[in-house]
Order: sequence, then C-alpha cells, then structure tokens
Amino acid sequence: MFFKRLNLSFKFIDLKAVVRTNYCKPEDLSWSEIPYPQVADDEVLVRIYYTSINRTDCANLMAKPFIMRFVLGLFKPKKTTLGTDFSGDIVELGKDSKCFKVGDQVFGFKDIVAESQAEYAVFKERDLFLIPVGLEKDIAAASLEGAHYAYSFFQLADIQAKQKIFINGATGAIGSALLQFVKTLDVHVTASCRTEHMDEVLEIGADKVVDYTQEDFTKLKDKYDVVFDAVGKSTFGKCKPVLSANGIYISSELGPFIQNVFLPVLTRFTKKKVFFPIPKKVEQTIPFISKMLATGKFKPLIDRSFELDDISEAYQYVMSGQKKGNVLLKIS
Repeated sequence: MFFKRLNLSFKFIDLKAVVRTNYCKPEDLSWSEIPYPQVADDEVLVRIYYTSINRTDCANLMAKPFIMRFVLGLFKPKKTTLGTDFSGDIVELGKDSKCFKVGDQVFGFKDIVAESQAEYAVFKERDLFLIPVGLEKDIAAASLEGAHYAYSFFQLADIQAKQKIFINGATGAIGSALLQFVKTLDVHVTASCRTEHMDEVLEIGADKVVDYTQEDFTKLKDKYDVVFDAVGKSTFGKCKPVLSANGIYISSELGPFIQNVFLPVLTRFTKKKVFFPIPKKVEQTIPFISKMLATGKFKPLIDRSFELDDISEAYQYVMSGQKKGNVLLKIS
C-alpha cells in the first residue's frame, strides 16, 4: 500500500535526473527535472536509491573513445539521462510483468545507458535482478559495473590451479573485483596499487603487492601465466618480459593504437598471446556476482558517495583517476 500511495503522489510532478542533451565535460553537468516516467505493459518502474559513477558512465558522458558515438548517437546522445547501474525498489508493474512484485529490491547494469541516474526509471524485466537477501543497496549498486567486466576477464583467461597471476590496478572497480574472483581458485596473485592501498589489497586476497609508484612491474624478475591490465595503462609489448613462455595478456582498454583488438589474431600462433575481453551478457555476469556476494566471497570496494547536487564534482573525481574501487551517487 505504501508504494501505491507513493507512486500516485509522484505521477504529477517532475523528477530529478542527471541529463545531458549533448556530449559534454563533467564541469558542464548538473541535474535537471524530467517528466515522471510512463510504464508500458512490459516494463517495471524502479525507485532508484543508488547508482555508481564509473568509467563506462564517463565514456558515455563525453562519447570517448569516438567509436562509442556509433552506439550512443553520432552527433548527440540518443538517451539523455545518464547512468549504467542501479539499486532500488520496484514501485509499479506493467500489466504483462510476471517475474517480480511491488516492493522487490532489485539491481542491474546496462553498459549502453540504463538512464538510472534519476529518482525513478523504467526497465524491462530481463534487466532486473533481485538483490541478495540482507545486502544493503549501496553495496549492491557498487557490485555491478566493475565486477561485470571483471567476470568477463576471469572467464576468458581460463585460469588453471597453481598458476601465477598479475593484476595491474588492483584497487580499481574492475581490478578489486577481479582479484577476489581469481582468489577463489588455487593460484598465486601479485597485484599493483599505490602505497596507501597496499594493506587493503592484501586484505582482499593478494599474495604479494607491488607499489607502482616505486616499482615498474614490467621490470620484475618473476614470470606470470596471466597479466590482467585492469586499468589499461600498460601494453602487451611492455608486459612480454614478465609473461611466462605461454603467458596471456588481457587489457581493459583498446590500447594506444587500438592494437588490443587486432593482437589476438596476430598472436594466435605465437606462444605468448593477447586476449581481448568482449563483455559477457548480464544474464551470465550478475547471477555469478550475486552468488559471490551472497557467499561473502566478494565485497566491492567503495571510495565515497556523492549527493545529486554534487554530480559535476563526482564525475570530475572519477575522471581524475584517483578513485579507489567504486564511487556512488545517492539518489533517494
């Protein structure tokens, strides 16, 4: 009954949302008022509590790299409200909805804009997943974007027991999730981070930590079966000396000359190889993430949380490259 009353009271007012009608920089960003969303027969209305502000959001904000314009809109964005992930409560169901009920706590992720940086948003049922019982909504929202890509890395590498793994950038949203996923296997993990985060990286599972402000990991004497560049700040060429005879290099970025798209083909018949991580579908990634959350094998790192009024500052902070884990935007 509470949700029905709340829903009716809000249908006649505008709602706050993070909107950009053109691609822009963080300093040009602010929230705007948008009409209350209408729910189609095959849709579900969610009251949003938290979203994260992540690398995907920043790319969607400015359409960089340029190739993203072919998906987002060549000259201006097709979807004006930002946001890729979310956690919240279902407040209204379309008449054809069958999988959920009003009051269910849900979360989800869409890399090509979920329009979730708003007080309310509509989704297809296939885009929603139940939050594990007992998990707070801020933790749920922080568990998606980075972990989604980390799972794709994790599956692609086909890691075997006793292997030696290196993770470059273990305090990022991808790197910190990847570290925890990898440590569910019987492997030795060395990870890089800044000086002040070394203890935390050890706490979430690393066997050894390299302070990248003091030491270049590509000059290490150790050899690794897999090098995950979770921040995309190295290259296959630089990492070849630390790869084992049949080592694999996987990066979170296209590379300085988009070479990581082509190197998997060029290295197909060489001993040391490059794999390019094409993201898995959320139907695969989020159930895995949910299981890891429910069993306590994964807990996302959270740097800080911003209010909606500070949206420009929040994006600027994320784009500074200094964040640890996940940055949250509190909506409701």
